[in-house]
Amino acid sequence: VAGLDHPGVVHVFDYGEVDMRAENGSLGRLVAGSPFLAMEVADGGSLRTRPTPSTWAQLRGILAWLLDVLAHAHARNVIHRDIKPGNVMITQNGQVKVMDFGIARAISDSSATIAQTSAILGTAQYFSPEQARGEAVDARTDLYSTGVVLYEMLTGQAPFRAEGAVAVAYQHVSEAPVPPNTLNSAISPALSAVVLRALAKDRFERYQSAADFRADLEIALAGKVPDAAPASDDFGAAL
Repeated sequence: VAGLDHPGVVHVFDYGEVDMRAENGSLGRLVAGSPFLAMEVADGGSLRTRPTPSTWAQLRGILAWLLDVLAHAHARNVIHRDIKPGNVMITQNGQVKVMDFGIARAISDSSATIAQTSAILGTAQYFSPEQARGEAVDARTDLYSTGVVLYEMLTGQAPFRAEGAVAVAYQHVSEAPVPPNTLNSAISPALSAVVLRALAKDRFERYQSAADFRADLEIALAGKVPDAAPASDDFGAAL
């Protein structure tokens, strides 16, 4: 994270282990030897805890900034791997901040654009198919997860829901999502197509970069009235 320098990334200022002086001064709240991170404050809550966007302009602003942060990270060979509403913070002044690069992995020059892991990391509801299969991941994994977030913001529900993480992961691998415009009449066919492309099972059929995703999103939203509501009163209810 220290290698990223973007106003949309929650910065980490320091890290280490709690010492005895801190334990003694914390009245028992801190335990010596525990790891700590000293991070920038993002004081407005996340997309999961904060009231969701109520206009197309707000939706555009959040997604465009999130994709800009990902473009910055991907250009520096960092994959987040856990993009979800709870990791997209909104400050009191409306600034979008992406946090929790805890399972992000910097890719070495020798491994080009793919990071291999034997563990399945991330949050099942926002898994890419390759994450669900425990395969190598790359920047397109983050774009898939962003597509899930966008789907949820537009329809009020995740594209795949089931009892248990394994069942949800199976759906990401094997089942097609319901087109979002069939769930919300305010979503144009063009915007629905953007979401479905982001959610393509085959990573080569997805957006290949955050910039391409953002460009198509801007085109699909171009005809929307800036201060109109993007959906019904249930907009983003699941967030």
